[in-house]
Amino acid sequence: MNPAERRALVEEEFRQRFGHAPTLWAQAPGRVDLMGNHTDYNEGYVMTMAIDRNTWLAARPRKDRKVAIFSLNVEGGGEFNLDDIRRDEISPWTNYVRGVATVFQDEGFTLHGFDGLVHSTIPFGSGLSSSAGLEVVTATLLKMLADTWHIDPVRLARLCQRAENEFVGMNCGVLDQYSSALGQAGHSLLLDCRELTHRTASIPEGLKVVICDTRIERELTGSEYGERRAQCEEGVQRLAEFYPAATHLRDLSLAQLREHEAALPAVVAKRCRFIIEENQRVLDLGEALSADDRTAIRALTEGSYLGARDLYEIISPATEPMIQAILEAPGTVGARQAGAGFGGCMVAFVEARSAEVFAEFVRTRYQAETTITPEVYPVQAAPGAGPLGFPE
Repeated sequence: MNPAERRALVEEEFRQRFGHAPTLWAQAPGRVDLMGNHTDYNEGYVMTMAIDRNTWLAARPRKDRKVAIFSLNVEGGGEFNLDDIRRDEISPWTNYVRGVATVFQDEGFTLHGFDGLVHSTIPFGSGLSSSAGLEVVTATLLKMLADTWHIDPVRLARLCQRAENEFVGMNCGVLDQYSSALGQAGHSLLLDCRELTHRTASIPEGLKVVICDTRIERELTGSEYGERRAQCEEGVQRLAEFYPAATHLRDLSLAQLREHEAALPAVVAKRCRFIIEENQRVLDLGEALSADDRTAIRALTEGSYLGARDLYEIISPATEPMIQAILEAPGTVGARQAGAGFGGCMVAFVEARSAEVFAEFVRTRYQAETTITPEVYPVQAAPGAGPLGFPE
């Protein structure tokens, strides 16, 4: 579906549901981490890239204080009053919208009611940040409706993160929201999650970033994600007895961990080792991409995958046949687990000239092993959230 066809689809459904055409359009992209599993909440580094799979929000202002929100992707939806925002247990996806409205209103931003219709090309539950896309596109639209906000994109991302932490109940880091709000076309971002700054990195010519979706959905709220975070925090607390300046795993070296590893429970030591090694891999990948060093890219992605499997233990049963299919496919340079794990997507670096035959090989091999039909597709670095303009 091209943008014109997508616009026509959304506009027609909007007219049928609300009786008039939308007048405002906003978009926010999904993202893929090229390196950096679970490093964001450890105030570490992530190589992230906003992708050309995104969430659109078509809207029309209302004169009252109500928001009516529906989606072309998910059943349910409904209406809520900006003066009395409550959680919705019947259509829980709307809590991302409600949470953003709650947090921004609590911060003193003026909000206006609207009729809204969401359409997303980000696969849900895949590790490509569909929830952050919905949060950031909601914040973008609320800013457009008010037309008086003065907010930099970093603060916008932080407030969207807060909405997910406090209203939705997912204790995530800021990676997803930052990537969606500040993505740059043609570039990945090497994000410093402590300073909330980044530098750009380009994908070498001749390489494609390819998403390999296992089609195994993740469910992270109330899951092992929180357990992994708690284990990292326990590791820091114990190691801070030897290194008082350490507040996060970012502050510790592998040599320091090795020296006092015996002071940690075995599982906590494994979690800490993975994060410390993964942080270094992010920095090393930045150099490898700049140098177009395919050998280093392969070694770094392999190390990340094995660490995610053996140390952080976030690999699902469907991931093993997917990684085997990728590594046997023509054109593969390297591949690793994307996102938080427990299902979702793999991300591969693939020789551009082999991208099509790579995708067909992976689809066929993975389906033969699992009977599940995967989605395999290249992505490009996309711009961050903003108003969506259409040529007249």
